[in-house]
Formats: sequence, C-alpha cells, structure tokens
Amino acid sequence: MSKRVLVVEDNELNLKLFCDLLKAHGHETHAVRDGRDAFADATAFQPHLIITDIQLPHVTGLDLIASLRVDANLATVPIMAVTAYAGVGDEERIRAAGASAYVSKPISVMRFMEVVNSLLEQPSVSI
Repeated sequence: MSKRVLVVEDNELNLKLFCDLLKAHGHETHAVRDGRDAFADATAFQPHLIITDIQLPHVTGLDLIASLRVDANLATVPIMAVTAYAGVGDEERIRAAGASAYVSKPISVMRFMEVVNSLLEQPSVSI
C-alpha cells in the first residue's frame, strides 16, 4: 500500500536519493528543500512519515521536529531524522526533540529502508 512521505532535505543529491528510494518502494513523496516551508507542506500533504535532515538552513531539524510534535494534526506522524553530524549525544538529543528514529549519513540503503518500513508499519501513537 502506497504511503505519503514528506522528505525535508536541503542537499539535492540526498533529496533525490531519498525520494527515488521511496518511490521505488511504491511510496508517494513530497520534497521540501527549505525547512521554513516544511510545516506548511506537512499540513497540506498529510504524510504518513516525515524524513528530515537535522542540519537545515534557516530552521534546524530539531526546531522543525518540535513544531510538528505540538501540532494536533501532525503530532502522531513518525519522524525519521537523518544527519551527517553523528556525534556523542546527538541521537539522544534528536530523540528527545521528538524524532521516532535516527539514521546517520552517509546512509546505508538497506538500513534506510528498514527504518522507513518499520515506521510505516507501526500504528500511530500519541507523543
């Protein structure tokens, strides 16, 4: 069954890779290049999953996750954080902000899709 996935990523190569992988697995994607547009796009697109980079210009992925978690219509949508900055304590900080999962870059295609599939298979849970 096709699911809607919002992908928030400012790097064009990563954005294309993520969207191509998701489409190859039958999902509908909506790409967002600027974190300032992500909240409005998520509201309009009503995704089953949101994938966001953490290091975005203008609005950090952490700020985006926090704003999504307080919105009644988006609070239960799983969020997968993807980042190249995988330092000590980063995963804990990202999960504390409200991310459902964390994947470090460069991604493993198999790991990326495993996490996507596990998040899409979970029933929505209130955060």
